[in-house]
Formats: sequence, C-alpha cells, structure tokens
Amino acid sequence: MSHILLLQNLISLSLVMCLRFLTGESVTFAFVNRCGDTIWPGVLSNSGSSKLETTGFELPAGASRTLLAPSGWSGRFWARTGCSFDAAGHGSCATGDCGSGQVECNGAGAAPPATLAEFTLDGSEGKDFYDVSLVDGYNLPMVVEVTGGDGCAATGCAADLNRRCPAELKLGDGHAAACRSACEAFGRPEFCCSGEYDSPTTCRPSVYSAMFKSACPRSQKATKNSAPKTTEPVMEDDSWLASLASGDGDPTRRRASSLLPASLTVAVTTTGLLFAFF
Repeated sequence: MSHILLLQNLISLSLVMCLRFLTGESVTFAFVNRCGDTIWPGVLSNSGSSKLETTGFELPAGASRTLLAPSGWSGRFWARTGCSFDAAGHGSCATGDCGSGQVECNGAGAAPPATLAEFTLDGSEGKDFYDVSLVDGYNLPMVVEVTGGDGCAATGCAADLNRRCPAELKLGDGHAAACRSACEAFGRPEFCCSGEYDSPTTCRPSVYSAMFKSACPRSQKATKNSAPKTTEPVMEDDSWLASLASGDGDPTRRRASSLLPASLTVAVTTTGLLFAFF
C-alpha cells in the first residue's frame, strides 16, 4: 500500500506527481480530528470539477467524517480555526474563514492566511498531483510524504511558523494564530511578484521568505518562484496518507510515523483519504 503523508505550513511547497495504476476510481477522504480543539475543514472544488457532498463542516476533537471524490476531481482542503457558529450554523472563523457566514463555504475559498492542501486526481497522463501551498499564508503545519511508493519524496514543513512569525506578519494569537504572507501584509509588487517583478528572474526572495525558507527548507516562498523540481513516482496502488504535525524541525528528514502523534493525518486510497487531526 502506498501512502502520502501531509503535514501543514506557509507559502508554496513543491509540486509532486504520482502515477495511478487504477484510473477511473473514486477516492474517499476520511477526516479524523485527534486535536484537543474543534476545527472546521473547508472544501473547495476547482472550476469544472464535481462538487463534493459538503463544502465545510465542523469536526470536534475525536470525531471523524468521510467525503467521496470522483475520478478527475480537483480542489483543495484547509482547516478553519477559532470559529464561532450559532445553532443555525451562522458565524465566522478567526483563521481560514471562507466568508460565507456559515459552516458551509458554498463555493468560497479560504481567506488568507491559510495553509492549503491541493489535489488533482487522475490528471495529466493519469497522474495524481498534490501540493501544500503557503502562498496565501500559514495557519497550520503540513508535510506531504509518500510511503510504499517509488520515488515520491516528502515535501513540506512541520515547523510552528506561528511562534516565529514576525510581528508585522502575525495575525491573532493562541489557537487562532496565523502568519500572513509578505504580499498580503504589505501589498508591494516585490513581495507579490507583480508588475515589473512578474517573472521568476525578477521575483527574488525577500527577508521574510528567507526566514521561512530556513525553517522550512523544502517550501517555496514566492508565487513566481523558479520551476519547482518534481518527481514522477509509481505508486503500488492509489493509497495516500497525509499527516499534519506541529512542532519545530524539518519533518521530511524523519519517518512520518514519528510525527503522527502531533497534529493531522490524511490517508487516501482508491476508496479513501483520511485526514486525522492530532
């Protein structure tokens, strides 16, 4: 069985491609919250992709839920934190809020800063694509690692960037903390890779991206970074495991099993993907 381990963190992480043997198969995403706090996962299907059965839901500590995604589905998941909803499901979240005023995001994405897990199932040449994006900022740690496959290297970062986030980028505190990107915080072209900086040659690392790069060596820190290295591993089947872990250090240098007690786990198979929040 092949597994992909996901663990969360800030600005864009390397893109990885995995070849599927079983095309046309649906995938079940199973969410398990092993955190001490309630989270509210958000779900956004890409344009032209089938909608899943929900666009957002509450996941108390210790609870679980599954979502079925058809072959060819693409979209993203994220975790909202610090939410307050009334009995009718109306309210908002401190981080990752989608602006719907409801538990359901209804086709809206996460307001930055938020760490995003992005997937394309059975994409180009039958490959599955996944990445962890920090372009929109950071609210939880994440890493992607494949076990049991051939050549899928781990990518991501488990460092707690909220603890080391510069004051000018920081949003909130405690369980509702998040770290903004320099682009969002300052809106300047050199941080947003816009205008005259709209190319890989002119969009250069900033002091902020360098700081996060030192904490998360495998992450990308700009929207127009030079082309990321990719791998094209062959998976034994269509099983993925994704795990979110908190704490310092680069988890890509360690076995994922050592990170599982920390934060979130996601397991994907031809019939299932598990998100477990520790």
